Amino acid sequence: MGANAHWMAQLPEELCALPLSTLAIPGSHDTMTYCLDLQSPVLPSQPLILRLLDRAVPCITRPCLYKWGSTQVQNISEQLDAGIRYFDLRVAHKDSDSGCTLYFAHGIYTLTTVMDALEEVSCWLKCHVKEVVILACSMFDGLKSDEHEQLIRFIANLFGKKMCPKEVTNGLLTAVLGQKDAVDRASSPVTPSLKSMWEKGYQVIVSYDDAAGSVSENLWPKIPYWWANEVDPLKVIRFLEEQKQIGRPEGFFVAGLNLTEDTKYILTHPGQSLNHLTLQSYATFLRWVEKQSPGPGKSCLNIICGDFVGAACGNETVPATNSFASAVIALNGKLLERLPVRTS
Repeated sequence: MGANAHWMAQLPEELCALPLSTLAIPGSHDTMTYCLDLQSPVLPSQPLILRLLDRAVPCITRPCLYKWGSTQVQNISEQLDAGIRYFDLRVAHKDSDSGCTLYFAHGIYTLTTVMDALEEVSCWLKCHVKEVVILACSMFDGLKSDEHEQLIRFIANLFGKKMCPKEVTNGLLTAVLGQKDAVDRASSPVTPSLKSMWEKGYQVIVSYDDAAGSVSENLWPKIPYWWANEVDPLKVIRFLEEQKQIGRPEGFFVAGLNLTEDTKYILTHPGQSLNHLTLQSYATFLRWVEKQSPGPGKSCLNIICGDFVGAACGNETVPATNSFASAVIALNGKLLERLPVRTS
């Protein structure tokens, strides 16, 4: 079991009373791409030229998509053990599938189904009753109304009373925001605290980036994601710094420390892979993470997402301790330092 498997349960009491949107939470970008299927066809949503190439030379296109589309190496249970609590889940349905089986996708489909992955999360949560996860469901490539209804029903049945509804608030803004800001935001939606979720037995927040999710009070709206769309790590950081100057949203939001390559880059760098690029950039990204602060302030961060979240630590013979997740979790110590000192 990872060193961060119980990090939420081990937070100081003062932090457990603050809105989750003011804590530093580690997340994984394109969570399920550790199990992309090399036999899978290219998604219909991919560019026409890529789909035509896939029909002609799948032995070339699919390994290439696998190499550049795989953003994680740890499975979802390993990510949970490592401390990851936000999961970027890109759901898809195969056009060739006459049934309702759902997969994840990033260029090509995954081997693991949505049901199997979510059941794995549910089993993990039963053994970690004070840990809270945020499941961000999006993309929904190939899903029609029937598949949406099936997925929403499955999520509701699987997690049941562990799902946190949108209406939950914790009423404890004054301690972190100050009296004036707390009053100003009194009518705004407020994310729950760990304390309020524990009291009600909630462990799961599900955001659903489709209008189909609006029918359920247990499905949260899309969580904003700061995406740089750059292959240069310094440009990614520059973009995030520009977003910080604009100011953070009030609720949950994600700062994405993920590199994005375009077709031209892939074609001109045949010997590279996303894994190679990310590992080269990890030290730069981690130095930037260590300078950040969580909290409600304009330039504060909340969820920080990365690729290959266990890749910076360990190797084939030494277990990974996941420096990315640890670096993000450690930021919460800065938040504790800024809280008012208790007087007896």
